Amino acid sequence: MDRIVVTGNGQLNGQIPIAGAKNACLTLMPATLLSEEPLTLTNAPRLSDIATMSALLRSLGTEITSMQGGKVLAMSSHGIDNHKADYEIVRKMRASILVLGPMLAREGHAVVSLPGGCAIGARPVDLHLRAMEALGAEMDLRDGYVHATAKGGLKGGIVDFPIVSVGATENALLAAVLAKGTSVIRNAAREPEIVDLVHCLRRMGAQIEGEGTSEITIQGVDRLGGATHPVVADRIELGTYMLAPAICGGEVELLGGRMDLVGAFCEKLDAAGITVRESENGITVSRHNGRTQAVDVTTEPFPGFPTDLQAQMMALLCTAEGTSVLEEKIFENRFMHAPELQRMGASIDVHGGTARVTGVEKLKGAPVMATDLRASVSLILAGLAAEGETIVNRVYHLDRGYEHVEDKLSAVGAKIERIHEA
Repeated sequence: MDRIVVTGNGQLNGQIPIAGAKNACLTLMPATLLSEEPLTLTNAPRLSDIATMSALLRSLGTEITSMQGGKVLAMSSHGIDNHKADYEIVRKMRASILVLGPMLAREGHAVVSLPGGCAIGARPVDLHLRAMEALGAEMDLRDGYVHATAKGGLKGGIVDFPIVSVGATENALLAAVLAKGTSVIRNAAREPEIVDLVHCLRRMGAQIEGEGTSEITIQGVDRLGGATHPVVADRIELGTYMLAPAICGGEVELLGGRMDLVGAFCEKLDAAGITVRESENGITVSRHNGRTQAVDVTTEPFPGFPTDLQAQMMALLCTAEGTSVLEEKIFENRFMHAPELQRMGASIDVHGGTARVTGVEKLKGAPVMATDLRASVSLILAGLAAEGETIVNRVYHLDRGYEHVEDKLSAVGAKIERIHEA
């Protein structure tokens, strides 16, 4: 099992290119199931989760060609010959449930394995199933699989979510575009990944209004065509690498970064004393003098502070001046990185969904263990500014969401290497 070794090495300076968004690409890929014509995605990230979704789509009959080193995915679903998303693939990644909507919409039936548990808390699929039922599907759960049918096709309906769910909003969109009549999604998620999906579906011929708001209206069409669509920049990778110079000092330009993707996050960096400005090719982040200042953070659905940047922000606040309070309102069990940061000398007190972080002068390198995707990169960030050597174990989590992390950080002056274990 691979490990990553990080040694504190002072300020970081240079440029880091930002990849396409993992969460957007995982949503866009199942859209190929809606059409017999090709769908090509450019600016795709090169991640293990993308490989998993590719394997799932291929198992259903999709042809996928990876080009330009994986940055372009050319897909064709002209011949769907299997309607069962098998547990052995689905169990690896919760986003696999996103094949349910398009399969139902185009084929009228689908059998999809329940994804199973998740290390960062319960993430039930009941909202996905409720959305399909609102569009006229019949759902039967047995033997760990969702058996879904829509005799005569899906029909337009009102999908009214009791809570905001990104994945369920995406599945509802993927289903409604081919439903007969008009569908309305209320309390819809507003994330950039939702907007990106709508832009892609519109290129394919879908009729959708209201993306980026809490109510989306879809007028179903008889068929969708092919399209070529660039995947939006990954706002979580962007925010993560923005924190590298914030933690270590120096100045780094994030190529392809956009301020509108990370507005609430930028506000917190500004309050902490970090300089963030738009540049010709993206966003530039710098810190040159003194310690950062403590700030309070509450995670919220977009456009609020992203839960997927909470662990990385905690790494910054571990050495800030004063006490910060982080409140996690999206997922339970998402402070599992706190004990690992404490091994590095951090002062963190966790009670339920709240963590109090009192900044210390300096963190110290130590062997630590990654518990999930975002926790793994938070430990790397902490190690960049710690005294001595930090060894991050179980980094297979990291490869699900960050491509070439060692190369990107080394390019701006970090001392980081991956150790391949036999």
